[in-house]
Amino acid sequence: MLDLKLIRKEPDKVKELLSRRDTSLVAKIDQIIAIDIEHRAALQEKQELETKRNQLSKEVGAKKSQGQTADTEMQELAQIKSKMQAISDKEPDLFNQQIAILEGIPNLPAEDLIVGANEEANQEISKWGEIPNFNFTALEHDEIGKNLDILDFERGVKIAKSRFTLIQKHGAKLERALINFFLDQASQNGYRECVPPILVNSTSLYGTGQLPKFAEDVFKVENEDLYLIPTAEVPLTNIYRDEILSEDDLPIYLCAYTPNFRSEAGSASKDTRGIIRQHQFNKIELVKLCKAEDSAEEHEKLTNNAESLLQALKLPYRKMLLCTGDMGFGASKCYDLEVWFPGQAKYREISSCSNFGDFQARRAQIRFRRDSKSKAELVHTINGSGLAVGRTVAAILENYQNQDGSVNVPEVLRPYLGDLEKIEA
Repeated sequence: MLDLKLIRKEPDKVKELLSRRDTSLVAKIDQIIAIDIEHRAALQEKQELETKRNQLSKEVGAKKSQGQTADTEMQELAQIKSKMQAISDKEPDLFNQQIAILEGIPNLPAEDLIVGANEEANQEISKWGEIPNFNFTALEHDEIGKNLDILDFERGVKIAKSRFTLIQKHGAKLERALINFFLDQASQNGYRECVPPILVNSTSLYGTGQLPKFAEDVFKVENEDLYLIPTAEVPLTNIYRDEILSEDDLPIYLCAYTPNFRSEAGSASKDTRGIIRQHQFNKIELVKLCKAEDSAEEHEKLTNNAESLLQALKLPYRKMLLCTGDMGFGASKCYDLEVWFPGQAKYREISSCSNFGDFQARRAQIRFRRDSKSKAELVHTINGSGLAVGRTVAAILENYQNQDGSVNVPEVLRPYLGDLEKIEA
């Protein structure tokens, strides 16, 4: 959530930055400012009425002590009390109006981002690895998976519905190998491994920005204030919700493997083949909490941690800096890592590494003190996939495929698979 104090202090700057995301957001800031002016005027009036009430109360006391009547003053006091009560009744409504608008406004984009409406304006920062040059027609991962009998789409639909897949045999083992490899690498990079709840309450989803704006994207448990997590970012970030940390606690590095659940509302026509866009998928999430002055560097380091996994797997990829119009709701700056899919002949996103600044921390009230005398400050939060497991499986199937239909196992994963070198039908 944006800082209301910043909107008051630098409204033109806030509007200019938000217009880089979407020009319609400027009107929302004007709404907030108008309500804020009304709110502050009401508070000022209340303060003036309170001063007048105190003065009249003294006059009433003085008259009564002298045996005089104070009917006029008493009548005026009653009117003042009524006006003050009306203002008190109105205050929460004005505050709630501001919050309701703020909840739907995305984070301010970093000032150095390219202004653009969609992914077409994203900036390629770097490329890594050699795109495989097959002497045969490369297949897409869904066809490879069917041929190897490791991806069963029909039975996944039978068990649940579309966009659920049964992964089995060496496909299931490959997923497990990737999970263990990713977690081992995260631990070596200083992340504390956690096993968080995969059901969270609405307060947790509010803290990381999924609620109320993106309610249709999450699966809710009927008659309970519980939701299946769309990402481990939610429980990991909320570990420290409503807490004040010490400076010595920071930075905090957290990681977790979880299944994740997304309704994929509004994406019925996207990626209907294979396991790229599923309602349920496995992912390792990397989360950082740090001081404001360290967040830019910590964001780069987290992105490098995710990149190192693709390099270890020898999967060709590119690093993209997202433009203002393509970033997620809470991000101020985001890198997408896109891995090459030979069967599709294009790059596909496999990790988004985002710096949220204090946007999430303000919603979740995660703060720290530099010392016992200092005022509590909001932390900065950073997260990214390290990596999305299903998409990594799909990338391995396409990049490591052989003409005979088999798939080589990346060397770094072989110790996790009993030194298996190749997946065959």
